[in-house]
Amino acid sequence: MNYFKKILRFAKPYKIYAILNIISNIFYALFSTLAMISLFPMLNVLFNQTEKIYTKPKWSGITDLKDYVTDSLNFYITKQSQQTDSGEVLMYMVGLIITMFLLKNLFNYLAMYFITFLRNGVLKDLRNELYDKTVELPISYYSEKRKGDTIARITSDVLEIQHSFLSILELIVREPLTIIFTIIAMLTISPKLTLFVFLFLPLSGFLISLIGKSLKRKSDKVQQEQGYFLSILEETLGGLRVIKAFNAESVFARKFQSSTKRFFNFSNSLLNRQNLASPTSEFFGIAAIGVILWYGGQMVLVEKTLEAELFITYMALSYQILTPAKAISKASYGVKKGNAAAERVLEVLETENPISEIDNPIQQDTFTKAVKIDNISFKYEDEYVLKNFNLTVEKGKTVALVGQSGSGKSTIANLVTRFYDVNEGEISIDGNNIKNLSKKSLRGLLGLVTQDSILFNDTVKN
Repeated sequence: MNYFKKILRFAKPYKIYAILNIISNIFYALFSTLAMISLFPMLNVLFNQTEKIYTKPKWSGITDLKDYVTDSLNFYITKQSQQTDSGEVLMYMVGLIITMFLLKNLFNYLAMYFITFLRNGVLKDLRNELYDKTVELPISYYSEKRKGDTIARITSDVLEIQHSFLSILELIVREPLTIIFTIIAMLTISPKLTLFVFLFLPLSGFLISLIGKSLKRKSDKVQQEQGYFLSILEETLGGLRVIKAFNAESVFARKFQSSTKRFFNFSNSLLNRQNLASPTSEFFGIAAIGVILWYGGQMVLVEKTLEAELFITYMALSYQILTPAKAISKASYGVKKGNAAAERVLEVLETENPISEIDNPIQQDTFTKAVKIDNISFKYEDEYVLKNFNLTVEKGKTVALVGQSGSGKSTIANLVTRFYDVNEGEISIDGNNIKNLSKKSLRGLLGLVTQDSILFNDTVKN
């Protein structure tokens, strides 16, 4: 849940949508339960089981809630029956059910409407922050990491977060409240039957949780492999001329096919485990319904302690618990998948940039004297590629560095532009150490033509 909390900070700008979603979900859960309860008066009228009550019942406390609600409905039906025939009363009851279901679905739509802005807003901001971080990180980061893996994190991993973590936001209020309201209604109808049923729930919940334990590990493998084959694709497109020139198409094809085969196997294992969630939870739900039918049937037919109409209403309510219970079960698996994606995304966002600026850096706008490279040494990893190198380039002078491939010419250009920082010595412009300059003003003084020509995807004018 630590990753979930870190992702939630992106939801803060959209909290008004979250509040409206919660309000809508509260009403959805309420009308969802009332829609099932409204079956009872219709069944009473249908089976002509309405007890004739001519005086309005009085509220005597929460302990008599069931009797108060039943008597109030019977009083209303009795009153209506005196004014109209049974067919018209039945029409009123059907109208009541349709109204309850209409309100339920209206608030369901509103809840989904508001959560859409929150989910897509978080998706947008997360991608924007990832892109900014990708640009901010030094070039050395991408010499150690595959570019395709970074692309995978910005695309598929962020989408996985939306589908898993942000889907939970829809379930946090709606499904638990639907279950709570339904259980209250079930307890009101028959506390004895409800307590008997709920003895079986902890067992089924434990068995369902066992299925999801390995999902995070499996999901992590899927996302890593996706990053790997995207990296192969990025390398293939970037070096297509070299690949064709050396007849290396089959070599890269084998690498790509090997990766997609591993992705195929990992994905099958993950999805088959995930697909087990819904049928498993439904089976245990139906098993609970079977227990209700057996024990409730005993109460109706043998003990005569529960009316048949109330028992049918109770069955409708108990079946209603299955849908939110299945949704919560699937969401718990989604969290485990989302954990793997969030870990990969947060790894990028929380990476510190080693090439940082000092507080209040110098803003140098002009170049007047010289660029001085003073006794610098530099290593990419363990071995130094430059040792005690010195060079002074005065203004107006041209200096050419000539040497074999790999001798350090490009490295010096990367150090002057501060794409990397020197390990020893310093580089200065007009006596100012480039580490004391702002990166923007330093690079504003420089012109850079790289070995590779890059034509950006834009208009000729731009």
